[in-house]
Amino acid sequence: MSQLRPAITVIAALTLVTGLAYPMAITGLGRALFPHQAGGSLILRAGQVVGSELIAQPTEAPGCFWGRLSATADYPGNPMASGGSNLSPGNPDLAKAAAARIQALRSLDPGNPDPVPVDLVTASGSGLDPHISPAAADYQVRRVAAVRHLPEARVRDLVRRASSGRTLGVWGEPRVNVLQLNLLLEENKQ
Repeated sequence: MSQLRPAITVIAALTLVTGLAYPMAITGLGRALFPHQAGGSLILRAGQVVGSELIAQPTEAPGCFWGRLSATADYPGNPMASGGSNLSPGNPDLAKAAAARIQALRSLDPGNPDPVPVDLVTASGSGLDPHISPAAADYQVRRVAAVRHLPEARVRDLVRRASSGRTLGVWGEPRVNVLQLNLLLEENKQ
């Protein structure tokens, strides 16, 4: 009994500190210092949530920019089932999925002689990556401009507006947020 009481006291104290106090303090600090990010980096249009800057919104509409493939379970872009496909580069299923995506891209823009960027035919590690490379966006400019009857220069300007450079100029790669780009396209209808 002399050892049980201190053990229960330590468990209760650690539960309060690590299970309640610390998470509440970090959550409060995050909300105070980074309210947009702590709130899910939500994108609002006309007072309605249309998505998050951090989670892909899958689309294959010809007049929209396409993001990376999603390997999430149940349906593409399922944020509750984040994860990659775990298919190795030598797996025939991965090659078939990439070939199908290349065919879909080529059929919508048959005159485009450029090679299809790899990030348009493969999934990210989470299956929810909201970004594509500038090369992947550039590959799609002609198709999107033609479908939407917009000048290519205007679409390229929208790509530039939805683009981000390296974080702090050092980390990561330049990227284009697909949801933000597609929302800019909707705002710039002719």
